[in-house]
Amino acid sequence: MSMPRGRGLTAGLLLIWACGATAAEAVQAPRLGRPVDARDAARWDLSVFPDGRGLPAGRGNALDGAPLFRQHCAACHGAGGHGASAEELAGGSEPLTSPTPDKTIGLYWPYATTIFDFVRRAKPMAAPGTLSADEVYALSAYLLFANGVIGEHDEMNAKTLPKVRMPNRDGFIGIDAPLPH
Repeated sequence: MSMPRGRGLTAGLLLIWACGATAAEAVQAPRLGRPVDARDAARWDLSVFPDGRGLPAGRGNALDGAPLFRQHCAACHGAGGHGASAEELAGGSEPLTSPTPDKTIGLYWPYATTIFDFVRRAKPMAAPGTLSADEVYALSAYLLFANGVIGEHDEMNAKTLPKVRMPNRDGFIGIDAPLPH
């Protein structure tokens, strides 16, 4: 059974009025969250590109990163990044052309800057975004070292990280504008 035209709206407004709300309050969107000011927006404007745009000042090497990895990452990713309850990050041996490929950082990821970008945004799991730039550079260096891509003493920073040539750099087909090699 349908209600005559206009009576549904009247009945709805009566119900809202009976609950103590005005018609104006009934049509407003819920007031969830809070406005974002420019300073807050800048904290989340973290994109890092393969050519290094977006990398902050800072530095670190694998020696600095090893204790950070043990503290923040090993519980899930295992000693040396060889896997535990979370993905294996290092130590893979089967290339992507294998029937059972290893998608570790060294065999899969095409750009070293992706490590920095991901770690800065998403890690540690219980407190994402809390690591300093130096800590993220050190963890990136440690993961590159654990994958045999750089040396233990090689410093990673905004100039050196984008220059790291990942083994799978040419393993993806670009769908956007070509990136510089």
